[in-house]
This record gives sequence, C-alpha cells and structure tokens, in this order.
Amino acid sequence: MATQQLEKAMEGLVVLIADSNPYTRRLTRMMLTNLGIKSTYESPDGVAALDAIRNVNPDIMIMDWDMPVLDGREVMRIVRSPGVFPKANLPIIMLTDLGLQSRVTAAIRLGVHELLVKPISPKTLQQRLLGIILNPRPMARAGRYYIPMPRRRVDFAEVINAA
Repeated sequence: MATQQLEKAMEGLVVLIADSNPYTRRLTRMMLTNLGIKSTYESPDGVAALDAIRNVNPDIMIMDWDMPVLDGREVMRIVRSPGVFPKANLPIIMLTDLGLQSRVTAAIRLGVHELLVKPISPKTLQQRLLGIILNPRPMARAGRYYIPMPRRRVDFAEVINAA
C-alpha cells in the first residue's frame, strides 16, 4: 500500500480510547493525532466504553486492562459476544501495566488483537494500528472464546487450555 493510501487510511480511522487515567487518554490521543488520526473519542470507564462503541461505532478501540466500574476483561467478555453485542468484531488494543505471560494468555482468550505494556511509544502504537489495518484478522470461535484468528498456526486447544 502506498504511503498516501496509508495516510488516508489512518486519517479516516475512528478510534475509541478507554482508560480511567485522563493523562493516559490525553497522551494516547496526542500520539494518534500525530499519526494522522483525526477522529478520537474517550471513555473513562468500561460502561462508558460500551456506550461509546454502540453510539460512535469506532474502527478500533484502545483500552486499559484496569478501569473502574467494568474493567478491560469484563468489557472484552461483553464485546466478544456475537449476536448479543453489536460490534463483536471490533479490533481492540489492550494496554496493561503488567507484561506477564499469564496476562498475555488471558488477553488472547479474551479476544484482544494486540496487548501493549505501558508506557507505549508512538512507533509501537503506529505499528499495531498498521498491522490491524493492513492485515485484518477474521474472528473465529475457539471453544467458548471468540478471538481474532492467530497470525501463525496455533492449536486452538492450546489457547483454550493454557494456564
């Protein structure tokens, strides 16, 4: 894809930022703006994020793992309910303070497209956004989970049974 097409694709994205920390929301919004994204919305908690998904219809959501009211895990469980939630295929980048393997496994099970450990850099955020735009992954059922198809060949039983 040519540079101009990429710039147009980024410019046209609608991104929802869900994080309880106003500073993190502002910093993420500034990074997105610097990447050429013109349309961003913010939610301070999980309930507001669910409302924004329904009302704003974002192309991508960037969400913190730890939020009040409904945390990132609870929001993911609701969003990844095809036939129940209106935008079950929404690409989601989850932010976390902990880069533990158990958190990565939990994020995969929840159906997160990308997991980034804070603090995030503009370059890393750009790479993840471009990955979502250029290589969209269809969603698939893995047992009771609804997840993006893995980038590499994975035994779904591993995802379901991983500790």
